[in-house]
Amino acid sequence: MHSFQYGTTTIDYSVEYIKGKKDVSLSVCLTEGVKLGVPEGLDSRKLEKILHKKAPWILKKKSELDEIITPPQPREFVSGEKFSYLGRHYRLKVNKNDNINKPTLTFNQGRFIAEIPVNFSDEESRLGLTRLFKNWYITQGNKKIADRLKLHCPKMELEPSKVVFKEQKKRWGTCTKEGAIYLNWRIMMAPMSIVDYVLVHELAHIKFPDHSSHYWNYLRSILPDYERRKDWLRINGQLLIL
Repeated sequence: MHSFQYGTTTIDYSVEYIKGKKDVSLSVCLTEGVKLGVPEGLDSRKLEKILHKKAPWILKKKSELDEIITPPQPREFVSGEKFSYLGRHYRLKVNKNDNINKPTLTFNQGRFIAEIPVNFSDEESRLGLTRLFKNWYITQGNKKIADRLKLHCPKMELEPSKVVFKEQKKRWGTCTKEGAIYLNWRIMMAPMSIVDYVLVHELAHIKFPDHSSHYWNYLRSILPDYERRKDWLRINGQLLIL
């Protein structure tokens, strides 16, 4: 680990020397901190000059990362545990049942109810309920998104070719050049205003496929407070997990 001084602030960073690389790449992330990819043999004075030039940007990114709420401990899927749906939290009740051979999950009167075969291990229960919760979020998501499309599409004067929930590791949504929209199923844990932001964000890409100023102006015309919603997702997104 290396470090340099910028004013009164010490910034730590790591360096990876890459054979054949022609320029310097710089990233700031939650897990690896400040990381540089540099050409082999780059002069240390030149590298330090680049770091000082980029220091304001680095500090801004680090400040943004400091706001991010880190995820809680992994789910245990036990009675009393809370699960989010559209921003509200609902408790889980787990029952052991000797009359079934696979787990089930229902939502009734404001709580999740899971039935687990008596002979299931904790790991089998966890895997089974993870799958059932994911399927439940997707099923509910399909119903909600159908209603939101009826709300947003007429005023935006556009229509996606399809909207599909899927597993996405790093994105909340994507839009293809054919107008197909893919949404991360975990977004259904967020408040409805955030679901709307992700959906409208992708719908707007049907009209503007890039992130140009025209795109952001158009998005603002549909959601004047989109920046607030975007910030909520940046800060709280890692809480939307099973």
